[in-house]
Amino acid sequence: MTNQVWLNGELIPTEQATVSVFDHGLLYGDGVFEGIRAYNGRVFKMDSHLKRLYASAAAIRLEIPYEVDKLRQAIRDTLQANERTDAYIRLCVTRGFGSLGLNPFLCKRATVFIIVDDIKMFPSELYEHGMEVVIAKTLRNPPASLSPAIKSLNYLNNILAKIEAIDAGVLEAIMLNDQGNVAEGTSDNLFIVRNTTDGKPELVTPPVSAGVLEGITLTTVAQLAADAGIPVSRGNLKPDDLFNAKEIFLTGTAAEVIPVTRINGKAIGSGEPGPVTQQLSDAFHDYVKTDVSED
Repeated sequence: MTNQVWLNGELIPTEQATVSVFDHGLLYGDGVFEGIRAYNGRVFKMDSHLKRLYASAAAIRLEIPYEVDKLRQAIRDTLQANERTDAYIRLCVTRGFGSLGLNPFLCKRATVFIIVDDIKMFPSELYEHGMEVVIAKTLRNPPASLSPAIKSLNYLNNILAKIEAIDAGVLEAIMLNDQGNVAEGTSDNLFIVRNTTDGKPELVTPPVSAGVLEGITLTTVAQLAADAGIPVSRGNLKPDDLFNAKEIFLTGTAAEVIPVTRINGKAIGSGEPGPVTQQLSDAFHDYVKTDVSED
C-alpha cells in the first residue's frame, strides 16, 4: 500500500505530496506545526494539540484556512488511509506560496499537510538503561525575541544544539537560556527529581518564562505525578541543580518519557534510571494504552 499524505484538503500518495519552492515555510521557516501521537486508534490529546496549533498560528498572524473540526477529521482520515492505529502524526501549516521577499501578507493562502508515519527519537536500550546528554553552548532563544509558546517551523536554534550533542557522541542536549537557567532539550521538556525537606521525592520543571514550550506530554506526566502523590512545581534550575538531582527525565510527544543518567560525562544520582522515573514512565504508558484522551 502506498502511504498517503493529506495536503490542502486531499489525500494523495506520499511521492506526489509537494509544496512550492516559493512557499514561505521553505524559504523562511514561516509556519507552525504539531507532533501528535495515535495510540490504539485514538489520537492522544488531539484537542489540546489543535488548540496549541491555532494559538501558534494566531501569534504569527497566520490564518489556517480550515475550521478545527475539518482538521480533526483530516487527522482521522489520514490515519485510516494509512491503515494505522499507532503512529506519529505531523500536522504542518506554512504561510504558503509567496514571493522571495519577507512580506508574509503576499502569501494568499496557507499550505496545510498531515503526515502519518513512525518516529523513533532514541534507541530502545536508552529507555531501559538511561541516556547521556550534554549541556549545549547554544542558548535557547530568549522569550522576548521569540515566544516559546509558538511551535514554529523554524527549529534552527534547536538544530544547532542537536549538532553539538551529535558532535559530543550523544543524542540529546540540554539548552540553557540567556540567564544561565535550564530551559529544555532540543525537542523535549525536562524534569528533575529531588527530595523535599522530609526526604520525599518531588518533581521540578522549568517555567515557561525560562524559554520552554509547554509540552502536552509534560502536562500529562505532571498530572500523573500529582495523582500518585508526588509534588510537582515550576522553578528556575541551574546546571548545578541538574548535577545534584536524584533523577532526571525528559518528556515529549516523540520521546514520551526517557531517563537521563549522565550529563557531560557525570553520573546523575545512581547513574541508573531511578524509581520515580520508572514509576511515571510506567504510568504514562498505562495511561495511553487504557485511557487515551482526545480532549
